[in-house]
This record gives sequence, structure tokens and C-alpha cells, in this order.
Amino acid sequence: MKARKSIILLLTLFTAVSFASDNKVTVKPNLDGLILPEKYKDWRVISTSHRTDNNSMRIILGNDIAIEASRNNKTTPWPDGAILGKLVFKQISEKSWPTAIAPDEFIHAEFMYKDSKKFSGNGTGWGWARWLGKEQQPYGDENDLNQSCIACHTPVKGRDWVYTTPVVLP
Repeated sequence: MKARKSIILLLTLFTAVSFASDNKVTVKPNLDGLILPEKYKDWRVISTSHRTDNNSMRIILGNDIAIEASRNNKTTPWPDGAILGKLVFKQISEKSWPTAIAPDEFIHAEFMYKDSKKFSGNGTGWGWARWLGKEQQPYGDENDLNQSCIACHTPVKGRDWVYTTPVVLP
């Protein structure tokens, strides 16, 4: 009986260590209730961008609805259900190619969720969310939520509040 308890204890500890070393991050929803899309890492690329003011680069991804809209030039407005993801990295010069830039430290992931009914109250039809760092902690507080995003995106109000220019593939 003692040996059986020891085996059960060892299996329990092994399982706990296995899960702990899995490096999975439990991501909380933001204060607006938006969740990090479960399979965003499998989405396709819509575009990239480079911020010269803070030396960061972005990879812009889209869910299937966003990809379909971008490939068919139907982005003004973007269709309901489209989700745009932006993965933001610090940039460095590529070690073996100094005139090229490469992604370095991960900064955050940002997402825009198009739902003209759910987000009609903010005047944009979009919900915004950001998760910071590798721990992917929700950004923002109850005093802000989408207001800083809306203020930043106001210059592109005529482009359905989206800065991203989808790449045109041959």
C-alpha cells in the first residue's frame, strides 16, 4: 500500500512538473471581456509595418474572414467577424545582414474585433484589446478601455479605423 501511494505521489508530481514546464500562458480577458483568439498563431499574414519612432516592427495577421476581405479588397468597411491581430516586436539589425532589420524581443499582441452591433456604442464598430509581454497580461483599465485606441485610430476613420494596408499578392 505504501509503495502504491509513493507511485501515485510520483505520478502526480511528474504530471504537475510536466504541465508547469509546458510554458503555456493562461491569458485573461481584457476588461471589455475580449479574449485572446485561441489559434491566432496559425493565422495568415495580411501585412507588416515598421514604426520608425520607436524602432518596433509589426506582423499583422487575420482570421479567415479578415484574410478573405483583404484578398478581395473588401476592407472599407471590413466585414463583421473580421479580427486583425498585430504582433509587436522590438527590432534589431540582422547579425549576418546589418542593413536588414529582424524581430527581437516580443512587446505585445493587439487585436481589433469587427462587430458593428456589439461595438456600435463606441462609434467605430470595432473592439480593441492588447496583451503585454510573453505573459500576455491584459492592458488597460476601466477608465480607458478602447478610448486610447479610438483616439489613435481617428486619423484613419475613413478607412474603417484601420491603419493596415493589406499586401497585394501577385
